Amino acid sequence: METIKIEIPSITDNIRIIESFIDNAREKFNLNDDIYGNIMIAVTESVNNAIMHGNKNDRNKNVTLSLSLNRNTINFTIRDEGIGFDFQNLPDPTSPENLDKPSGRGIFLMKHLSDEVNFSNNGSLVELSFYMS
Repeated sequence: METIKIEIPSITDNIRIIESFIDNAREKFNLNDDIYGNIMIAVTESVNNAIMHGNKNDRNKNVTLSLSLNRNTINFTIRDEGIGFDFQNLPDPTSPENLDKPSGRGIFLMKHLSDEVNFSNNGSLVELSFYMS
């Protein structure tokens, strides 16, 4: 199993580095357009959450992104240095009272675009899995 890792300071502009990382993975693992699009949105959304909510935009704290390929599954692990959050009790972004809120859709998107989403370390570690077959 091959693992590739990148660590970035918690600055939102660093999302560009994550996008390049995903572009490189697309070429290296020959990802099709559908899975590539899902990965790009779900992983950048997760890293953005880690920067903004997990590390509270503290540029002294890092976000680590790991990619591993296991048979027909590509896994992305996103880890921040925050205290975590209650991932069991999130408001539903599709309910009428939440539709106009500017945030709250990230985890919803991650769950819909990934084949599996797992939280650990109180939510400061997220694993997104995508089936390649």
